[in-house]
Amino acid sequence: MLTLHFTPNTCSLATIIAMEEAGAPYALRFVDFATAGQRAPAHLAINPKGRVPALVTPQGVLTETPALLAFVAQSFPGAALAPLDDAFSFARVQEFNAYLCATVHVAHAHRMRGHRWVDDQAAIEAMRRKVPQSVSDAFALIEEGMLAGPWVMGETYSICDPYLFTLAQWLEADGVDLARLPRVVEHRRRMAARPAVQRALAAERAAVAAA
Repeated sequence: MLTLHFTPNTCSLATIIAMEEAGAPYALRFVDFATAGQRAPAHLAINPKGRVPALVTPQGVLTETPALLAFVAQSFPGAALAPLDDAFSFARVQEFNAYLCATVHVAHAHRMRGHRWVDDQAAIEAMRRKVPQSVSDAFALIEEGMLAGPWVMGETYSICDPYLFTLAQWLEADGVDLARLPRVVEHRRRMAARPAVQRALAAERAAVAAA
């Protein structure tokens, strides 16, 4: 059994979708950011970073979405969520997910978490104003050169797709012009229609309601 400590509207969703796609047995534990649950001693004992997601496995705790997605793909190879038998192709999957983690998600975070990088309020506001451009530029690179279509890696669905879908949920709030990203928007629509995505979103809602 896997247990994912999560918060809705975060990158946690990508791992939930992947576990649904894989048919993995899992449970969800809601971390309430509204009450600073991510800083509570009980959560810090699981993830000292004070972030989500954190995946509790029989072998130990894993954090960082690219690592969680790779773990799910490798733990359930029958789901074919990554090209595990091709080192170069698997590296391309990791390359894409690393870009989402290190560049796209960070650009998004500047909108409401500038305090992670600077203390000066004027600098925080400047970072926030930059978000529409920085996130747009990052997604333009995906639109024009990374999204092979119909899925990220081409004809085969992979762990890249739930991660891209999750971050693409935030485009409107980040002030991005969706007209510039027709292929990303179509990918988002295609993902939203997948039963595993619908089950993942329902599982999130149920876990929050039960908390």
